Amino acid sequence: MRYVSTRGIAPPVGLSDAIAAGLAPDGGLYVPERMPHVDSPSATGTLANTATHLLAPFFEGDALADDLPAICADAFAFPAPRVALPIEGAHLLELFHGPTAAFKDFGARFLAACLSRLARRDDRPLTILVATSGDTGAAVGAAFHGLPGVRVAILYPDRRVSPRQAHQLGSFGDNVRALRIEGSFDDCQRLVKGALADAALQADVPMSSANSISLGRLLPQMAYFAHASLQADEPMHTIVPTGNLGNAVACLWARAVGMPIGEVVFACNANATLPEFFAGRPYHARDAVPTIANAMDVGAPSNFERLRHLFGGDEETRRNGQAESVDDAEIRDTIRRHAASDGTILCPHTATAVRVFERRRLVDDPRPWTLAATAHPAKFDTVVEPLIGGTVPVPEALEAMLSRNASAEPMAADARLFSSWLRAW
Repeated sequence: MRYVSTRGIAPPVGLSDAIAAGLAPDGGLYVPERMPHVDSPSATGTLANTATHLLAPFFEGDALADDLPAICADAFAFPAPRVALPIEGAHLLELFHGPTAAFKDFGARFLAACLSRLARRDDRPLTILVATSGDTGAAVGAAFHGLPGVRVAILYPDRRVSPRQAHQLGSFGDNVRALRIEGSFDDCQRLVKGALADAALQADVPMSSANSISLGRLLPQMAYFAHASLQADEPMHTIVPTGNLGNAVACLWARAVGMPIGEVVFACNANATLPEFFAGRPYHARDAVPTIANAMDVGAPSNFERLRHLFGGDEETRRNGQAESVDDAEIRDTIRRHAASDGTILCPHTATAVRVFERRRLVDDPRPWTLAATAHPAKFDTVVEPLIGGTVPVPEALEAMLSRNASAEPMAADARLFSSWLRAW
């Protein structure tokens, strides 16, 4: 299997090279040269078994192919259960049972398992760059903390993540450092993309990415959608909370290779780039606006390039997906109502998916839907607890992380400053 850039200029490469690079030399994102067809695996297998079966064609002919079962065993060491909500026709796909209580744990651990097995000609440490709107950075930090030959720079927008997210991001130390950027997630993302595309900087500081622009992050996210679809009684209609589009594209890729996934709807917050596009307007990236579903505060989703590439153009893309906005007032109302009526406690991001599902019920859509629950509500205690009138129990792994000391370095959203910081590290 070979991988090409969404921009069509960079030459094709193998999977290991695509994962090591993060971003293609022409600034595009790597995608499979062709999307393989995969027969459905056994519905009785483990999540790691499903991942190994699903991803085998993507690893075909690569140096990592023989290691795929072990990589999947490392990455999928905790469950992603599909559980019934106390609402007829609704299931939650719980993706928050990993060490940092968010779906990003699967992809981050998979990427770390891949990179730790890749031979490198350079004795200098590989610097992993990650821009985060809240959850990605902690997952990457946990996955790479203490890994020899690798160091991690986490960039997050200062004062635009929850207090517990900020504590997680700065809690690692050693080979993981956190930078709190004066600006938005999009500013963090621009700094990361600019650094990766800077040939002179790459010559001085070997770098890769751990954002969802990395194939090593996106490919494993296909697995839990595939695994959940095998538990459904019919093609699994799916609602995915999304900001940077990585999780949503992974769901669509799982459908594209033959998994029994039906309609896919993107649940967005007040950042309306995707809902406006799917409503028929030209794609227009813009600055992100802050919301209480902060991990989705993205105005220029990187994976839009992969989405458009998958379907071959704007009109085909619109025919194969939908996106809806849910504002802060609706998120609060959804969290409050469900805690009071059925005891279900939702994180703000998962609440966007529940709200979109409820809209479908209001227009007499009787089909069953599976809603991706992307993070544990305990990560957003300052938002959730006042709405439910009580405390949210904290998972043991999250409690351990919050008990550590934490620190992050302030930095302006300036590419020259960031380059100098990387060279001085």
